[in-house]
Amino acid sequence: MQGSGIQVLFQGNNFLRLLQGMGITISISLLSILFSLIFGTIFGVIMTSESKVIRFASRIYLEFIRIMPQLVLLFLIYFGLARAFNINISGMTSAVIVFTLWGTAEMGDLVRGAITSLPKHQIESGQSLGLSTFQLYRYIVIPQILRRLIPQSINLVTRMIKTTSLVVLIGVVEMVKVGQQIIDSNRLTIPNASLWIYGTILFLYFAICFPISKLSVYLEKTWKE
Repeated sequence: MQGSGIQVLFQGNNFLRLLQGMGITISISLLSILFSLIFGTIFGVIMTSESKVIRFASRIYLEFIRIMPQLVLLFLIYFGLARAFNINISGMTSAVIVFTLWGTAEMGDLVRGAITSLPKHQIESGQSLGLSTFQLYRYIVIPQILRRLIPQSINLVTRMIKTTSLVVLIGVVEMVKVGQQIIDSNRLTIPNASLWIYGTILFLYFAICFPISKLSVYLEKTWKE
């Protein structure tokens, strides 16, 4: 029986269910990453504002999101809001909201750091040429910070993908949850099924994140040439 653990992967539609769970994981990740990139870029620009009040408020938001564990935020959104305001929020929607809040804060700080690292004379030169704020960011700031942001933003993306495994605790039937269901249904007949199921989940996460990591390396090499 010791070698029969791998058989559970191919019993019935178990492997297909894992792939479907992987699809849920990817869906949550893609939506969260897309919103985080958009809102994070805007937030990063806001963090460079000359207004001390705006900088202080944005810093409070950043530190609050960083200090608060994502799991607590998930519970707060999924259980807290639902009961306090009688709002029906699905687990997947709660996950996208929480990971977007987290990703926006982290991405915003990356954008802020990239912008402030630019030599001041470049921005001053653009302003002296009469460029508007939009033109300044479009032609001077954004093209330069993209190269600095790629490695760090790719790292954030992979972290967000891996952290989506937390949604199993609010009932979202993604990859880890499907794996747990398969293991529980075979616990008595195939006691070592967990090794193969979790090993497969590990491989599937690797299959998602590895191409993203390689893309980052490719872009870095391409832009250095």
